[in-house]
Amino acid sequence: MSDDGLSIDGPKTVGQSLLLLLVAIGLVGYGAVDYVQSTNAVRDSVETEATITEVGVETESSTAGTGSNIEYEPVVRFTYTYEGEKYTGDDLFPGSVPPRYETESAARNAVAEYEPGATTTAYVDPDSPETAFLENRTSGRQLLLVAVGLIIAPFGGFFAVKNYRRERT
Repeated sequence: MSDDGLSIDGPKTVGQSLLLLLVAIGLVGYGAVDYVQSTNAVRDSVETEATITEVGVETESSTAGTGSNIEYEPVVRFTYTYEGEKYTGDDLFPGSVPPRYETESAARNAVAEYEPGATTTAYVDPDSPETAFLENRTSGRQLLLVAVGLIIAPFGGFFAVKNYRRERT
């Protein structure tokens, strides 16, 4: 089925289907590993004093399909000292998947408690002191990657089998 050149029939070859399945597995794996690492970082972290140096919101835009998507990422930069060494950090939450918001006001609310020059508590991983974050909890955004991967994976598997059968006949 096709409409103005857009196909909604799914991947046309086994290779494309397997690529879709591989992307889905990658999303699940990456999201799950990052979530576990973030959870461990929260559990193992130690408190230290930090000084806020910058607070703001960055705009992330992308075009997917026929529309554009704008998301807002809260940004807090800070300095801290751990065991006599001075570090800088910019992670609000642990992990490599930062939270993003649909509105700028929601992103600003996420960092509203932080002001440049103010002191606050940062949480440091003792095994990796160059990594610190300000909110001692996971953002949960990693679970979104897992969910998307789990939604896409069955389609990749279905189309791989369908296209394999079609190509063998």
